[in-house]
Amino acid sequence: MVRVRATRTLENAARRAGYLRIAGVDEVGRGCLAGPVMAAAVVLDPSRHIPGLADSKLLSASERERLFGVITRKALAWAVGSASPAEIDALNIHHASLEAMRRAVAALDPQPDLLLVDAFRVPGVTMAQQGIIGGDRRCAAIAAASIVAKVLRDREMMAQDAVDPRYGYARHKGYGTATHLDALARHGYSPLHRQSFRPRALRTLSDAAPVS
Repeated sequence: MVRVRATRTLENAARRAGYLRIAGVDEVGRGCLAGPVMAAAVVLDPSRHIPGLADSKLLSASERERLFGVITRKALAWAVGSASPAEIDALNIHHASLEAMRRAVAALDPQPDLLLVDAFRVPGVTMAQQGIIGGDRRCAAIAAASIVAKVLRDREMMAQDAVDPRYGYARHKGYGTATHLDALARHGYSPLHRQSFRPRALRTLSDAAPVS
């Protein structure tokens, strides 16, 4: 896959239109079987360029960790929000993702005056916003948000692996890999799993499978 570096073109255009604090917003973990969906909101400093920003999915773990440190040092503001597996089951993954993004935006201090959001629009906020299709590959602020969210979610899943190593969270971070599906077949769903997510490979399992 060709790596496309995100640029500041959209942010620069917004500044010319009069916006001062522009937050990029993105989430990670929508397609996982376990763990929270996590969102980040990042307001980059236009005077402190961060080279190498790209969609977190196109970066190695070491690149994400390095950029996370740079982003959190140089950004004007950054914050994260999440929705738990129980909230995902109650709301559905789409609405839980939007809620995680709303929480991330609400936690920013100072508040932004414009949101650039990967693909969606965030409900329940008062500032202007724009959904950007493919935003994590096009927009530097959104790419930065994707990196922050990915690094912190990965750290959370590695911490969960230390608590319960049966499922291999440190390796797959909750995604539906063959190893994860095999562990689910052997151990059943845990409280960290999204009970409403039932992969086809597991639908033949009895609902009475052990849950611990």
